[in-house]
Amino acid sequence: MINITNIELIDKLNFHKQLSPDEWIQLFSDYSSQDRKYAAELASALTKKIFGSRIYFRGIIEFTNICKNDCRYCGIRKSNTKAVRYRLTKDEILSCCEEGYSLGYRTFVLQGGEDGYFRDDLLENIIKEIKTCYPDCAITLSLGERSRASYEKLYRAGADRYLLRHETADSSHYSYLHPEDLSFENRMQCLKDLKETGFQTGCGMMIGSPGQTASMLAEDMKFLKEFNPEMIGIGPFIPHSETPFANEPGGSVSLTLFTLSLIRLMLPKVLLPATTALGSLEKDGRISGILAGCNVIMPNLSPAAVRKKYLLYDNKADTDINAEDSIRLIRERVGKLGYTLSSERGDYMSDSE
Repeated sequence: MINITNIELIDKLNFHKQLSPDEWIQLFSDYSSQDRKYAAELASALTKKIFGSRIYFRGIIEFTNICKNDCRYCGIRKSNTKAVRYRLTKDEILSCCEEGYSLGYRTFVLQGGEDGYFRDDLLENIIKEIKTCYPDCAITLSLGERSRASYEKLYRAGADRYLLRHETADSSHYSYLHPEDLSFENRMQCLKDLKETGFQTGCGMMIGSPGQTASMLAEDMKFLKEFNPEMIGIGPFIPHSETPFANEPGGSVSLTLFTLSLIRLMLPKVLLPATTALGSLEKDGRISGILAGCNVIMPNLSPAAVRKKYLLYDNKADTDINAEDSIRLIRERVGKLGYTLSSERGDYMSDSE
């Protein structure tokens, strides 16, 4: 047992930006509501110091729920025969962008399963069209594992950011969460390829995923520190009824918020979303995320007709609300906290900025 209190460990992290594996394990194993509140206060103050009162907002366009993979936690896994599959056309994607742009969005997030229909040439065409129509906007992709050559083509076409959650930095745990044809080594190589290609690169993990331990979370923090991503997306694990993990307990909102605060203290400039999963488990979960140090929120721009078909987990938030009402409600909620939604692209700030 380390002879140091959790409050002292949080102060150490705030000052030194890193902890030892044993120190991380202590924090994750035995934190109190007071510890979480203290970390959130420090993280929130640090976020305001760097970003002011700005909260960046990105519009998610879930353009396909078809996926070749069979990840054990995911509701759009290929073995889920109850999923109603769909693909958006190029025109439908552009229509989402048009609506989003009129509402002030300056980043579009194209997210989908690993759908072989969307070859490089088709994605390049879509990306170039979005950039032609909205040259002042950023494009984030979240399309899973692809080849380095594919990443390079998509980057040259105009995509700016790529989110590929690492899910866990423990290789055996990765194997437990994923099918045999997906490897921890390839996921790490993809993340390396993305960074080297030039993307602002995001990774992240589920909090409370089946089999996760405090030691594994410590490994995640070590990986995040070393990889130094521009974005980190984390949220609580939420089971889906048509997966092998249907009866597993969901992740903790409290631990998720605590982890978000610790990440902010460790990587002060990172773009840190308050995820939809937080808002799905707790009514004001995304607001709690902002108070814990998040500086990004990602409302849904997908057409109403497909929102309930893109369910990575059960009881997903905001499937019944239109894009205009969604952003209005979010603007009101963050405004009450003294924040403003920023229509800037909200790119990662380098150390020279």
